[in-house]
Amino acid sequence: MNKPLAGVRVLELGSLIAGPFCTRILAEFGARVIKLESPNGGDPLRKWRKLYEGTSLWWFVQSRNKESVTLNLKHPEGKKILQQLLQETDILVENFRPGVLEKLGFGWDEIHAVNPALVMVRLSGFGQTGPMKEQPGFGAVGESMGGLRYITGFPDRPPVRTGISIGDSIAALWAAIGALMALRHREVQGGQGQVVDVALYEAVFAMMESMLPEFDVFGFVRERTGNIMPGITPSNTHTTRDGRHITIGANGDAIFQRLMRAIGRPDLADDPALADNAGRDARREEIYAVIDAWVAAHDGAEVLAVLAAAEVPGSSVYSIADMVTDPQFLAREMIQSARLPDGKSFKVPGIVPKLSATPGGTDWLGPELGEHTDKVLGELGYPQEAIARLRGMGAV
Repeated sequence: MNKPLAGVRVLELGSLIAGPFCTRILAEFGARVIKLESPNGGDPLRKWRKLYEGTSLWWFVQSRNKESVTLNLKHPEGKKILQQLLQETDILVENFRPGVLEKLGFGWDEIHAVNPALVMVRLSGFGQTGPMKEQPGFGAVGESMGGLRYITGFPDRPPVRTGISIGDSIAALWAAIGALMALRHREVQGGQGQVVDVALYEAVFAMMESMLPEFDVFGFVRERTGNIMPGITPSNTHTTRDGRHITIGANGDAIFQRLMRAIGRPDLADDPALADNAGRDARREEIYAVIDAWVAAHDGAEVLAVLAAAEVPGSSVYSIADMVTDPQFLAREMIQSARLPDGKSFKVPGIVPKLSATPGGTDWLGPELGEHTDKVLGELGYPQEAIARLRGMGAV
């Protein structure tokens, strides 16, 4: 059974997180992704975080289903190969700083002339235009400038990061969406290729809910509020007698009433002043004190059982150790097994989203550096002796 993006050819000129995560999504759903890497070490992600036999475990997941081709983009023969690859490409994904590809002779005008149907996805810190376009910008900068860092943490402490490079990942998702929209425009509406311009700070800013209109209309600046959901009550994280952290979201009117009855406070369930969110939010400190006291008096398993019986949304705050044995994760195939190059079994995350007729999947793990160079160059018509010559001169 074909995956939904079977037949789509993607060329990746990127490293680390934002660009490669975008192409990972496309590869998981059947696109043929050719990742171009420098012959001198390749993508730095290969050496990030925990290494197994010298290679990052992150790499094996981030680059699954991709083909690795080493190419020196500064070498004349390397540029020639890139031009040939572009002629057969549907989507080019790059996350260089704006201007880098232009200096190499591969700006949008040049690429569009080579292949008018190509969709060029460009991820950068600040986009391809504006006074900051040439400044470097990683996900952390995008999260800071886009507003996420400012509202993350507790009010009496400095801002904190979310624990992962969420700015890069959010930008990658927007990039994948943009690529598919541009592809549909080309294939269904008869259009040509176009540029999909994703700035990390804008990708984060787009997720900031009602922050802008609230400031514009009321002059309201959203601040850090810890674990509560500002303006929506009750939604918070509480600690049980046995030290587990439980998040409870009972901010619906009927759900709040069910929770109050379940914890022995029918008086609050029936209080007309608490019948809607505005009334509850005005008394949120009182409500949170009641829930805190009840949760603290019980073990985690009992708290979760009561919540489930009352149909109140709630969950333990999971660590990865919780996830790998959780029945819901397992039933949804979000914990999958794969094998490292030496045959060792290890777990990798499953595929999102779930498509009923044409699901994505893991066909192979992140490849060795340059593993597919000979194959791809052979498809371009290069005989083995020519490939050996290119390798000898440092072009591949």
